[in-house]
Amino acid sequence: MSARPDETVAIGASSLRVPSLGVGAWSWGDVRYWGYGERHSSRDVLDAFMASVEAGATLFDTAEVYGHGASEQVLGWLARRSGAPVVLATKFAPLRGRGGAKALLPALKNSLRRMGVGRVDLYQIHWADFEEASIDDLMGALADAVAEGLVTAVGVSNFSASEMRRAHAALDRRGVALASNQVRYNALHRAPETDGVLDACRELGASLLAYSPLEQGVLLGTYAAGRVPTGPRGEAPWFSTEHLAAAAPVAALLREVGAAEGDRPPEQVALNWLRAKPGVIPLAGARTGEQAARNAGALGWSLSEAAVARIDEATARWR
Repeated sequence: MSARPDETVAIGASSLRVPSLGVGAWSWGDVRYWGYGERHSSRDVLDAFMASVEAGATLFDTAEVYGHGASEQVLGWLARRSGAPVVLATKFAPLRGRGGAKALLPALKNSLRRMGVGRVDLYQIHWADFEEASIDDLMGALADAVAEGLVTAVGVSNFSASEMRRAHAALDRRGVALASNQVRYNALHRAPETDGVLDACRELGASLLAYSPLEQGVLLGTYAAGRVPTGPRGEAPWFSTEHLAAAAPVAALLREVGAAEGDRPPEQVALNWLRAKPGVIPLAGARTGEQAARNAGALGWSLSEAAVARIDEATARWR
């Protein structure tokens, strides 16, 4: 199964055309943060990949730092094993002491080796840290990667609106488009609407790739106060007692809206709320086939305008 033509969108001004819902693969191979091999297995990840592909969600996003490269290895193996026509995205980590922009092409080639592919569809700068490399230098390295035929499109992640504009200008001088900016965006974290990032994406013709669209399960009511994930993940601020208490009414609203919209689960409501925002493509993580199928079920239908407005109003405090 593939996404319907009316559910595919271009990533910015690039030649890439993808479903309007992607899959985040951070947990695929990551032991320390996600407990890969303990809380979910390689079989679970295989099921998640296949359920996503079968439902038409064929954009997969990873990064070289996820599981110290293990996520790239797992995703590449799954893509090669299935033979499915998928779109692969990964990221370069501008770590201090690494060598700045000069490290990008070697890092990209290592990512390609781990994934077992000759070209990556979307290559992104993982975060903005310009101690050792300016935006111009990093964008120049991305443009070099395009020129060498190693990537199809390029983007950034966690860039502010002003950083996006500088990146866009630097790439434009090389005749390359800035395809995307990947940032945290969900009904409990609506900062991109007010910090200028969403406006900058639309102004520059770039897609906003929304990571953590379900607030790592908080929007589903999965976690109650006092019952959070163990290990480093549970230390994230969105698992604080205060945040979970404030999120509970929103999770309840998503369930209520889902019931009214054809008995839809809350993850599909949360994802379709984002899909209703022009230029936004949510990237939903999934550790099992069941999770992936429920997420991908957001494709094929849309929230009513009234439902979108109701969620907008109820979550306005998080803008």
